[in-house]
Amino acid sequence: MQQRADPLIAVVLSPREGFGPARTGAIGLLARRLVATPGFRTVIYGGEQDGPVFPGIDFVALKPTIWWPGPTNVRFAISVAKALRRDPPALVEVHNRPEIALAIAARLPGVPVTLILNNDPREMRGAQTPAERTAMLDKLALVMTSSDYLRGLVLEGVENPERPPVVLPNCLDLNELPPPRPRERLILFAGRVVAEKGPDAFVLACAAALPHLPGWHATVIGADRFRVDSPETAFLQQVRAAAERAPVSMAGYRDHPEVLDMMAKAAIVVVPSRWPEPFGLVALEAMASGAALVCSPRGGLPEVAGEAAIYADPDKIEDIAAALRSLGRDEARRNQLAAAGRVRARQFDLPIVAEQLAGLRRGILG
Repeated sequence: MQQRADPLIAVVLSPREGFGPARTGAIGLLARRLVATPGFRTVIYGGEQDGPVFPGIDFVALKPTIWWPGPTNVRFAISVAKALRRDPPALVEVHNRPEIALAIAARLPGVPVTLILNNDPREMRGAQTPAERTAMLDKLALVMTSSDYLRGLVLEGVENPERPPVVLPNCLDLNELPPPRPRERLILFAGRVVAEKGPDAFVLACAAALPHLPGWHATVIGADRFRVDSPETAFLQQVRAAAERAPVSMAGYRDHPEVLDMMAKAAIVVVPSRWPEPFGLVALEAMASGAALVCSPRGGLPEVAGEAAIYADPDKIEDIAAALRSLGRDEARRNQLAAAGRVRARQFDLPIVAEQLAGLRRGILG
């Protein structure tokens, strides 16, 4: 008897999403990890890349069609739908773009389309109003959110949907982390150098804390965007000037493996996000890497960190500085937080989350 092939899943990224070394953000990294979801074959569709894509993954690069007016994402969705008609998948899984998911669903009526959300839908075309989100939940086979906080935003103003969103947390592949090593007296910020991420608060807090912590130093990893050629913005220049006075070193953009390598050495990682993080992947990476975590209490961050972090208001510089001074002087407390963080991070390991995703897919296809 011929063995039945695993169902084909078409994973769709936005046309501007990077999917290769030196230009990949959280969404691209998540899609790359979830290719390992058991029981399925996966092809990833994305925009044209200006460099090599991640090896060992079926990636199809497409351009937005020029034969249709409208936003780039919708024109890109039309190109994707045209390609999928030639090789129909069992299911289409769109990352973080409601308008792409809805446009594909309208053009492939026989194929279930799902959406994995990692940002506030109220700021996205096709999901900004309660009426639009109600229609989105009705038209798509399933909407998955990276946190319960984000699920609440989808449901804001929506009454009794037939298919309510479900939580599928982001994940890490713990096997890909650098091996444990002796901790340096390093306080680290890693992320985009933009106001909502709070790197300026980090620099000011370090300026207040470091004079009381002999032998300690601090570093900012990141740039305005997740690209090696990220632009030099006015805000970045402002942060750099403050960092020189602190003093805090500015390492600029680093590819993801280098970021994880720095986290494996850092004693403390700070995630001072002003905006309500929908999930908080940097916080998860810090815990998994064995650093003591100081983070903002906003958005989905408490769902990720639980009791394995010290929480500090990003708008209260002295609160962050006090947390740094306390942790810098208390190695036992740092070790306690690091151990709790590693335990917490196991809940988000790739095999666990991929099996959750596999169950959701089977439920749709079954």
